[in-house]
Amino acid sequence: MVSLTADMSPLHPDRNLALELVRATEAAAIRAVPFIGRGAKEAADGAAVDAMRAFFTTVNFDGTIVIGEGEKDEAPMLFNGERVGNGRGPKADVAVDPIDGTSLTAEGRNNALSVIAISDAGTMLDASSVFYMDKLVTGPAGVGVVDIRLPIGENIRLLAKALGKPVDEIVVSVLNRPRHEQLIHDIREAGAGTRLMSDGDVAGGINAARHNARTDMCVGIGGSPEGIVTTCAIQALGGHIQGRLWPRDDDELQKGKDAGLNMDGYVYEADEMVKSKNTIFVATGVTNGELVAGVRREGGYVYTESVVLRSASGTLRRITSEHLTSKWL
Repeated sequence: MVSLTADMSPLHPDRNLALELVRATEAAAIRAVPFIGRGAKEAADGAAVDAMRAFFTTVNFDGTIVIGEGEKDEAPMLFNGERVGNGRGPKADVAVDPIDGTSLTAEGRNNALSVIAISDAGTMLDASSVFYMDKLVTGPAGVGVVDIRLPIGENIRLLAKALGKPVDEIVVSVLNRPRHEQLIHDIREAGAGTRLMSDGDVAGGINAARHNARTDMCVGIGGSPEGIVTTCAIQALGGHIQGRLWPRDDDELQKGKDAGLNMDGYVYEADEMVKSKNTIFVATGVTNGELVAGVRREGGYVYTESVVLRSASGTLRRITSEHLTSKWL
């Protein structure tokens, strides 16, 4: 089996693959532009999916989608098990979200991303039978310190001590959902502040793990696909992530068990969600956010900003690109 980092020669290092994948997220983000703020989230998602799928065919790798997006709301999707890439080069597991934040895009709000994450073949947890996951994400300071099994107040105090700052300076990101009412109350009761997210689960997790971000922790129940995608990024950032699958009903619980997933509150560590240390994460902004700027049209050009994270080198690269509007829109 060819590893994602097996060929480190000057001509074909794995960073070339990472940079090629950016073309797919850029394409998806740009194609979503006509739908930003137009209230048509499925149309935006469909345009992004079509663009990403088309660009995948030009990339030198043999990928299989393990985590796709769209099935939970019958939206357009790159489906689980779909082969992507041109079939040449390293074999890889692939997690995709052509638009993480379709509602954000449709409503013209911040933090929508186009995302791809890959790891060595056979290393990515297929959690597709259970759509939601309870997650805890921090930066490197939380490694070996926080634990999702502990009360949120205790985790906040432990992280504050590890970071060397008072509890009242800790900021915790959490999706603004009715299911999180008690969690939000407990965070504030512990003395920390909250940053409530309407959507944008992946960006929330990554921002919590970055050393210069304005949040310290991301918690709560979001998508399981987003959990796997975020894990690939966290491995490159050296941060902490844990997850517990959160079935919505008994039928989904049984589906998870039938798929061989560990249910009933089992805590997945990062190296169980993605067993490879060779991960690549790429994201392009669709709308503006703390992680990356959104697509911007100006005159005859379209501007994009992307991030590329590689666990092999522990790097985060930013890529800004300008594209001729006439070629895209």
